[in-house]
Amino acid sequence: MPPPSAWRRSPRRKPPSPRSGVRHERAPPPKRTSRQRQEGHSVNRPDAWVADGRFLVEDTPLPGLQRIRRKPLADARGSLERLYCASLFAACGIDTPIAQINRTCTRAAGTVRGLHFQHPPHAEVKFVQCLRGEVFDVAVDLRAGSPTFLHWHAERLSQDNATGLLIPEGFAHGLQTLADDTELLYLHTAPYTPQAEGGLDALDPRLAIDWPLPVGERSERDRSLPRLRPDFTGLIP
Repeated sequence: MPPPSAWRRSPRRKPPSPRSGVRHERAPPPKRTSRQRQEGHSVNRPDAWVADGRFLVEDTPLPGLQRIRRKPLADARGSLERLYCASLFAACGIDTPIAQINRTCTRAAGTVRGLHFQHPPHAEVKFVQCLRGEVFDVAVDLRAGSPTFLHWHAERLSQDNATGLLIPEGFAHGLQTLADDTELLYLHTAPYTPQAEGGLDALDPRLAIDWPLPVGERSERDRSLPRLRPDFTGLIP
């Protein structure tokens, strides 16, 4: 496998600025046991080039939530990027095939979508990438018993930084667009199941997500999503 320096980068690529939070305070990276590393699909890796050097897999402060950086190939004609590879998921410990691929187009910057998830047994792994524009992409840990329960982490995904977020089962997902006409690509390991859909209010003060722009458009469905109940103890697989 060639070293990372052997690849030609598109000159416009810039590293994203990750952000993490927990309720009303910032969350330090948790200390991780061997079991947590395995649950986070980080055994023998922690950060590694996989799939013939086309993806860099990086851990985030939340066990199991991973940042995926693509390696574009560029020449005088333009560039080529691999958006998915079965060996990428295998390297991350995911043995469930892709069941559905969706694309969203959002007209206005400031729009907020989410927070969405599916209840077990229809829980899904979700791989989110930005094809156009820029987005503040958020994942919230809802796993019962998790050391980072109700912590959130955000990544700026854009058409320029070639970065995606691999979100495991047991997380809620939401986003805010940072540019007009933003397009996202979603890969899901489970199909959309209406009777299993769940969600939380993206403006819940208990989560205290630090949205970078004033909140703009939200769907009627998202505005009606509930806030966390005081007795909520997490999603049980």
